[in-house]
Amino acid sequence: MGSSIAYHLIRRDTSLKLAVVERDPTYARASSALSMGNARIQFSLGENIRISQYAFSALARFEEEMIVNEIPPNISYRREGNLMIIDPDMTDAAKQAFSLQQELDCRVEWWSSEDIRQRYPLYRPADTDSGTFGTEDGHFDGYAVVMGYRKKAASLGAVYLQDSVTRILHGNGHVTGIETASGDSPAAPIVINCAGAWAADVALSAGIDLPILPIMRQVFAIDTAIKPDGPLPLTVLPSGLYFRSETGGLLLVGKSMDDDPVGFDFSWDDKRFMDVLWPEMAAFVPAFDRAKLVRGWAGLYAVNTLDSNAILGEWPELGGFYLANGFSGHGLQQAPAVGRYMAEVILNLPHELDLSIFSPKRILGKKPISEKGVI
Repeated sequence: MGSSIAYHLIRRDTSLKLAVVERDPTYARASSALSMGNARIQFSLGENIRISQYAFSALARFEEEMIVNEIPPNISYRREGNLMIIDPDMTDAAKQAFSLQQELDCRVEWWSSEDIRQRYPLYRPADTDSGTFGTEDGHFDGYAVVMGYRKKAASLGAVYLQDSVTRILHGNGHVTGIETASGDSPAAPIVINCAGAWAADVALSAGIDLPILPIMRQVFAIDTAIKPDGPLPLTVLPSGLYFRSETGGLLLVGKSMDDDPVGFDFSWDDKRFMDVLWPEMAAFVPAFDRAKLVRGWAGLYAVNTLDSNAILGEWPELGGFYLANGFSGHGLQQAPAVGRYMAEVILNLPHELDLSIFSPKRILGKKPISEKGVI
């Protein structure tokens, strides 16, 4: 998010003096690098749908636009689809979301359980199940996208500093700069919080309490004895369990759970897959009852506990302090549109996509906006 905003800002105005403070330039624990890199159109909030529509177009031309020294990034963008299995109890809400997606010209199809079995013969949905399939949904290399934005922003004049922000400096109701772990105190009339899972800590240094928690999520790579005939889309079950094909004939599997720990924990537990995820996946895909766990990892969601949606814009009570936080697992796919929007807001330019619904004002007023009918 930080590098997307930096790129969009300096692309609009190359005279800007702009620095991105990165605690770890290897991005070893950055959520973008640890993400499964999904981009989907299947939301029920119009603004989130439009954000994804822009992401699709931005990702499709990303490699061409981010060329530096005649070298393009390789983001491995694969549009293999997303299949959302619908709990019968959620059918009405899912149909409302599906109707909105169709109104906005999204390429989404409604499938019966028989349709699902025909297209993916290994799947065994219940007769009462149905699903929605986003034909243009897909996945990409999150680390490559981060580095693409970073290299392009740097080529245009953005400066990257390896440091950590320890305090937001301010006076008379306006930001004046930051203080870093190295002891530097650069002055700046505009500071943008793009700290992801660490966003609440950064904001709290200015006395701002954001409803954002760092919550650990785990992903597992498995090798199944029986292979599907072709790549499987990201398939999401009503419980929240999800899986998709990965390169090398592997599958990636994960599930967000209520007991996922809060905090900066990057450990992963093979028993979670063996005892919880595998039995559930094998019930839906019996052919996967024989599999080998190859590896796993953990990353962090920056969960907005108010409504699981982005917080975008200037904090009402502190001039010059801008937020791009709380994406709750959607940040990587929303980075192209958010980067463009934040640049427009900061530079006082017309908005190509109005995202003011995500204003920080709703945090102060405790007025959530919500997604319905999708996971």
